[in-house]
Amino acid sequence: MAKLTIQDVDVAGKTVLMRVDFNVPLDDQGQITDDRRIQMALPSIQSVLDRGGKLILMSHLGRPKDAPDPKYTMKPTAVRLGKLLGKPVEFAADTVGPDAKAKAAALATGGVLVLENVRFQPGEKKGDTVFASELAAMADIYCNDAFGTCHRTDASMVAVPKAMGDKPKVVGFLVAKEIEYLTDAIRSPKRPFVAILGGAKVSDKILVIKNLLGICDKVLIGGAMAYTFSLAEDGKVGSSLVEPDKVELAKELLAAGGGKLVLPIDNHCGDAFKADCNKKMCKSGEIEDGWEGLDIGPETAKLYASIVQSAKTVVWNGPMGVCEMPPFDEGTKVVAQAIADSDSISIIGGGDSAAAIQHLGFADKVSHVSTGGGASLSMLEGQKFEAVEILDNKSGGCRCCCGG
Repeated sequence: MAKLTIQDVDVAGKTVLMRVDFNVPLDDQGQITDDRRIQMALPSIQSVLDRGGKLILMSHLGRPKDAPDPKYTMKPTAVRLGKLLGKPVEFAADTVGPDAKAKAAALATGGVLVLENVRFQPGEKKGDTVFASELAAMADIYCNDAFGTCHRTDASMVAVPKAMGDKPKVVGFLVAKEIEYLTDAIRSPKRPFVAILGGAKVSDKILVIKNLLGICDKVLIGGAMAYTFSLAEDGKVGSSLVEPDKVELAKELLAAGGGKLVLPIDNHCGDAFKADCNKKMCKSGEIEDGWEGLDIGPETAKLYASIVQSAKTVVWNGPMGVCEMPPFDEGTKVVAQAIADSDSISIIGGGDSAAAIQHLGFADKVSHVSTGGGASLSMLEGQKFEAVEILDNKSGGCRCCCGG
């Protein structure tokens, strides 16, 4: 890992402005229902506090329309962080306004301040330099520990570190770990290297599939996008979710795959999109009208599990079926179990795959669970992240995702 980390800089008596990903789910009462993203940031946070630093945290939450919205306030995250740290955490009622600036200036050694939602400011999504400069002026050190937004060019991700000038600009432990696993998987994987891609749309995974076909030994396809591939092979897909406009693309990917692309051989089908529908198993390409594929079938699950068991590196992004609706979660369960039981380097993309691994209790049995669905996909596509490129390198050259 060739980027300077928060551990590499002296923070004693200094103020660290840390971009975190506290975009946590909230219920109708504004209560946090899952605080994993806050917990994942704790090592970087604790590193600053343990070494006598002062800490200002900034994040987005939800999708407010460039203006304050009580539904998306960061205040619940400040309260939860205080409970996790076992100490008071201050909250600023604005982002770069008088409350934020006053509390930042008064922050004591070992103090923590959470700023209000950066997306309440129109300058955040626009990458505004004036907004960024106001944030940068609050601190001596910038730290990016928000992998989930590393593929974005928002002000807090790019313009703020640029505005820091010669001040240290580093990664947190979470971002360092994400880059290390995801770039190593692509650059120098242990083989056989197997990718498992699920989800609804081929269009969401086009660039990932293209990139991984040039790297992987096998790419296993599940989820609804498998039916677009089936259609490309002139199969019958019944009422299954397909993208007719992507059939030609699916044909191109099949031709380019050279046998690396592995499709389902059977499907668990229903006559309606609901748990209590009538169900039956159908061979791939033989789904009759009035039936839709909702999961990979048992033979496919068995095949995919056997391929996973012989792999040395596995990357998984996207469920195999409608994993939130039993019994159409069975294929995802079998694949997750196979990954957990293997001795491979196993990397789970964010989003539904990460949720499934957590829900099934396998998170401690895989090598890495990514915190960023979109960011992990972008990295698997081979994209460079400006938000990472602009941070300080360790001496000896850079061998991370930026290619520097």
